Amino acid sequence: MKIFVFLQYKNSENMIQRALAKMVEASMQPNKVMLVFGARRVGKTVMIRQLVEQFNGRVLFLNGEDALTEEMFNTRTASHYRQLLTGTDCLVIDEAQNIPDIGKILKLIVDEVKDIRVLVSGSSSFDLRNQTGEPLVGRSLTFRLSPLSVGEMLSQQPAAQLLLELDERLVYGSYPELLSIPDFERKQVYLTELAQSYLLKDILTLDGIKNSGKMFNLLRLVAFQAGSEVSYEELGKQLALSRNTVEKYLDLLTKTFIIYRLPAFSRNPRKEVSKAGKWFFYDNGIRNAVIGDFRPLALRQDTGALWENFLISERIKMNDNLLQRAEYYFWRTYSGQEIDLIEERNGELKTFEFKWGNKNPKVPASFKETYPDVPFSVVTRSNFVDFCTGNL
Repeated sequence: MKIFVFLQYKNSENMIQRALAKMVEASMQPNKVMLVFGARRVGKTVMIRQLVEQFNGRVLFLNGEDALTEEMFNTRTASHYRQLLTGTDCLVIDEAQNIPDIGKILKLIVDEVKDIRVLVSGSSSFDLRNQTGEPLVGRSLTFRLSPLSVGEMLSQQPAAQLLLELDERLVYGSYPELLSIPDFERKQVYLTELAQSYLLKDILTLDGIKNSGKMFNLLRLVAFQAGSEVSYEELGKQLALSRNTVEKYLDLLTKTFIIYRLPAFSRNPRKEVSKAGKWFFYDNGIRNAVIGDFRPLALRQDTGALWENFLISERIKMNDNLLQRAEYYFWRTYSGQEIDLIEERNGELKTFEFKWGNKNPKVPASFKETYPDVPFSVVTRSNFVDFCTGNL
C-alpha cells in the first residue's frame, strides 16, 4: 500500500516568515534528518508547510498523531521502506514523537533509501531526543523553534511599531496565533487554555507523572519567582514534594520548552555565588497565564521581572534562529552586586543589565576588577531592538 500526500500551501500576505525556516532549508541534505523541536503551538507545522511549498521535489507529508502513519512504519525492513518511499524526494513527519522507535525507523530510512531528505518535528524534546539521539548520531541536525522573535517581527513592521506594542508583548507574549486574535479577552482565553492544557500534555502522558495539580502548582510558584533565585527545598516544602521530585518536574518542564534555568556565573568562587539559579519562561504570555494576571503594566508590581524575562528569552531566540551556540548566566556576589545576564559565545563574554526606566547603572566594581575587558551594556526601551537583533 502506498500513500503519497503531495501538498501545496498558500502563504497569507501577512504571514511572518520564520527565520529558522531559512536555516532548515539551507541545511537539508540527502540522507540527513532535520529535527525541529519546540513547544506546542509555536508554529512548527506552519513553518514546515512553508518549507514544503518551497521544496522543489515530491513530498510525502505525514502526521505522527495519525494511527495510519504509525501503521505505515510497522514493517521495519529496508525493502518495505524503499517500496513505500519510491519516488519521494522529501519525507516530512509532523509530531513524530508519537511514533514508537522513531529514531531507529529514521535511521533505517536514511541509510537505505537513496537521496531522500527527511524533515521531522516534535513538540516534546525529551521523548523525541531519547528515541532519536543514539540511532541518528551523525545523521541529523537539530533546530529549536520558539515563539516569534523581535527580529522576525521586524520583517513585517518597523521598529517604531514594535516599541508601540512593547507593553502588549510583555503581558501577552509572542505566540504566533495571538497576532490574528483581535481583542485582549480572547487572547487571555487562548493563553490560559494553552498554559493549562496543551503545554503540559506531553509531560502528563509519561508513566509516573500522574499529579497534574502538583505539576501546575510548581509552575505557578516558579512563575511568581521568575527572575529571582529559587530554592528547591522551599518549593518542595510548599508543595509537600521531595527535592528530587521538584528537580525532576523542573527538568521535564525545561525539556518541553516551558521554562529554562539561568545558572550563576562563577570563575571566582570566593566572591561569587556559584550554586544558585534563576528560572525564566520562554514566553511572557505563558508566565502570566500560569499566574492568571493579564493586567496592564501600569497596574503591576512585576514589570521589572517581565522586562528581564522578555529580554533574556529574546536573546535566546536570536541565537537559536542564527544557529549560534551560546551559554547564559546571571552574576551576583555575596555582597549583593548583580548583573542580569552574561552571554558566553565562542569563548567571549558580554554582560547586560536590564532597566525598564531611565537609570543607567555602571558595571559593578568587583566584576570590572575581575573581568576588566568584558563589555557591559544597559538595555532599555530605547535600545532593546539592538539587543534583540545582536547589535549590542
